[in-house]
Amino acid sequence: MADINDSIIGFGGGCHWCTEAVFQSIIGVETVQQGFIKSRPPYEQYSEAVLIEYDPDKIDVAILIDIHLRTHASMSAHKMRGKYRSAIYNTDDDDTDYRIILDVLQQEFDQDLVTQILPIEDFKLSDERFQNYYKKGPEKPFCKNYIDPKLSLLWRKYTKNYKDNA
Repeated sequence: MADINDSIIGFGGGCHWCTEAVFQSIIGVETVQQGFIKSRPPYEQYSEAVLIEYDPDKIDVAILIDIHLRTHASMSAHKMRGKYRSAIYNTDDDDTDYRIILDVLQQEFDQDLVTQILPIEDFKLSDERFQNYYKKGPEKPFCKNYIDPKLSLLWRKYTKNYKDNA
């Protein structure tokens, strides 16, 4: 695997359909792969996530992390955290840069973040029929109820980073 400078990062938190749609909407995100990531024990169980490649000349990793924290329940240790682990997945063992970013962003939240920083041990794509879920059916009730509010937040808070505004 590569390090933070190689412009690859994984995010897990909520449904990967939602996470995929969020990051497909961001300027500077080159690819979004929807699937499942596992880390090292005790986090070796696959959890819904996305693996993204981004252009650091177009978007800073700190903004990507901030977007991730604000578009899922990053302060909730709810019972579905096994399936929906709140995580920033890095591609090597040095997570210092991510920890610094997370510590700075924590100051903007009124509760402790439960988001972990974990190394990626493996990634597998979700079934093809679920890839590009939002793009294939934005009118579906799930998209209207769960994804549209996240995209609306992005548009309001990250207007200059939102692709539909470019």
